[in-house]
Amino acid sequence: MIPGDSFMRGPLPPAAGMDDPAALRRAIRKGEFRGFTNLVARNHVQANLMILPAEHADAFEAYCRRNAAALPLLARSRPGEVGMPQLAADLDLRRDVGGYMVFREGKLVATPADIRELWREDFVAFAIGCSFSFERVLQVEGVRLRHLDEGNVSAMYVTDIETVPAGRFGGPLVVSMRALTAADAIRATIVSARHPQFHGAPIHLGMPQAIGIDDLARPYGGHGLTSLRADELPVFWPCGATAQLAALRAALPLCITHYKAHMLVTDLPIADVVGAPAGWGPGHAQEPPSSSFIHTSAHNTDTPAAAPATAPRPGGQQE
Repeated sequence: MIPGDSFMRGPLPPAAGMDDPAALRRAIRKGEFRGFTNLVARNHVQANLMILPAEHADAFEAYCRRNAAALPLLARSRPGEVGMPQLAADLDLRRDVGGYMVFREGKLVATPADIRELWREDFVAFAIGCSFSFERVLQVEGVRLRHLDEGNVSAMYVTDIETVPAGRFGGPLVVSMRALTAADAIRATIVSARHPQFHGAPIHLGMPQAIGIDDLARPYGGHGLTSLRADELPVFWPCGATAQLAALRAALPLCITHYKAHMLVTDLPIADVVGAPAGWGPGHAQEPPSSSFIHTSAHNTDTPAAAPATAPRPGGQQE
């Protein structure tokens, strides 16, 4: 659990109508749904959310681009804009996420369900790809995800792999772990590699200690399936929670993120994003479109950024 975190929510049974992303956001807005979002709106893209003052926005975007496996950008708002029309027509970033984390000077100070009172006209929001989306693709492709069968979420861990810094932003890579059989691990690697907008391929399989994880039973954030059966191995993907640790390290006067596992749910069908044909089903996941969703009209497009390589390995080398 993050120090100072008193906002303990968890999995809830999917409610009627929660497959519709607009209906889900309305339920969240009314306080009728506060659970993890991995079991609802399953066929639509979900995203990590980062909100920070405009003066830090370009540096944060550069950080995302330099660590694109963990932080694949989906959209960026204009300063003060409370919606992201390219993601959802009626979206209100201030109250349509099931929970928020508010950081001041590198410390978690609040976990509200609504941030309208905190909103500022210089706030810029970023939507970052989330593994909840590629989990749906994996399921369609026949990969069994035991944590979903058990109504849980994937566990997250902080590694000893350092990200590529940009400005004030930097820090260790966070990964999500899924317990998979060897056959499913191979298939999941092949399938997820096609979808860099949802983190792409795993960064590591097996031996958690090799990436600085000493105890699978102690996940970052306190939630998630951590057990392994005899025929399973841990498979680790880069995770958008990397942005939260970077924000803590940056010690900004104020920044806001989604609460863990309470994602920004968009109206974008996953099948459209991955380029799947009509009648999407097992065997139909294809290469994603090359274009990005990111909104570029209101920020500095001259910001230099490194190529979206995989996260650096311990010792400074990259794969």
